[in-house]
Formats: sequence, structure tokens, C-alpha cells
Amino acid sequence: MGLLDQIVGGLLAGQGSQAAAPAAGPGSLDLMQLLTALLAGGAQGGMAQGGGLGGLGALLEQFRAAGLGEQADSWVSSGPNLPVSAEQLQGVFGQDRMGQLAERMGLSTGDLGAQLAQMLPQAVDRATPQGRLPEGGLGDLGSILGGLLAR
Repeated sequence: MGLLDQIVGGLLAGQGSQAAAPAAGPGSLDLMQLLTALLAGGAQGGMAQGGGLGGLGALLEQFRAAGLGEQADSWVSSGPNLPVSAEQLQGVFGQDRMGQLAERMGLSTGDLGAQLAQMLPQAVDRATPQGRLPEGGLGDLGSILGGLLAR
């Protein structure tokens, strides 16, 4: 089971049929929850699993396995972030899972992909300010991700 499979399962099970209230646009609260889960590995067993490092490390490995290691590595390094497209994200996470998440968030698959493509590089960059994976976990993900919606 892939990382996004676990996250989709965790988000869908944890939220039931309750609709999420948007914070800064359609689906944005759910998008922040998805980013948090991707970075922290918070799908099964909560965010404490792997101290947050497993989620980010596993996410980067998933991008490398899909042939997008250069992009993922640029997000961690201290240089500029290389872009990733919505189509590339579908290749990494799978079209079916992206479709399930988009439906759950009330977005089209294209809109979810576009928003993730814009926010994921920034989120990984903020989670790795020293240009490498943090050794002691990710710390306060709320602070790391907090400024992403304001941009």
C-alpha cells in the first residue's frame, strides 16, 4: 500500500461523511490536512508514526521512484524549487487516489492537482530549512504550513 493510499484511507476514515469548512477557498482546509499527512506520515496511527520523518522521507522516495527525484531534491535543497505539474503528481500518487481525494474535498482532480503542485514544493521546502531532512522530526507543522494559504 502506497503512502497516498494510507493517507486517503486515514483521511476518509477520520472525517467520515462530515463536510469540511473551507478556510481560504474550496477544499483548502482539507488540502492543509493532506499536506500535513503527507509530510508527517499521519495516515495510520497518527502523526507520531515515524516522528514525522517517515512521512517526508517516504514522500521523497515516492517522487524519486516516479522519476521526479530532481524535483523532490530541489525542494529539500537550499536552492530554487523545481516545479511539478498536476499530471506528474497523478503519476506519483495514482489517478484513482487523486480522484478519490478530489471528490472528498469537493474539487476536480485537476484543481486538486494544481493546488498540490503549487503548495507541495513550498511545504517540503519549509519543512527542510537547513537543506536536509530534519533529524528530530518536523516540529510544529502548523507553523511550517501556516503561511502557504496566505500566498
